[in-house]
Amino acid sequence: MMQEFKAFAAKGNVIDLAVGVIIGAAFGKIVDSLVGDIVMPAITRLLGGGLDFSNYYLPLNGQSTQLALAEAKKLGGVIAYGNFITVTVNFLILAFVIFQMVRLFNKMKKDEPVAAPAPVVTPEDVLLLREIRDALKK
Repeated sequence: MMQEFKAFAAKGNVIDLAVGVIIGAAFGKIVDSLVGDIVMPAITRLLGGGLDFSNYYLPLNGQSTQLALAEAKKLGGVIAYGNFITVTVNFLILAFVIFQMVRLFNKMKKDEPVAAPAPVVTPEDVLLLREIRDALKK
């Protein structure tokens, strides 16, 4: 079983997947920072004059909406729609960047010269049968 595991783990696809997951996690942190530190503050500035967008919520247990989200959660359930919007924007940015990367890689693949397929060589027996057919027609 150990040899099978080594063979499985040593395959290129598994290693490529592991590298992709690690890079994806690091890239996710970059996108989180982009959304949390740049995009959402700009949106909140446009919408609310400097309010912290991640603290938008609807209280479910009579909490005051003036409390910070963490404090309101301690007092009972809340619908944290501001956090949901932040995560959604985060996803959309990440999906757009990944789409652009895939699009770029597809363009690079198209630019590579594609080798013309080798001409199909007709087997000798087929050639011989064709000659016999043509001779019989005459």
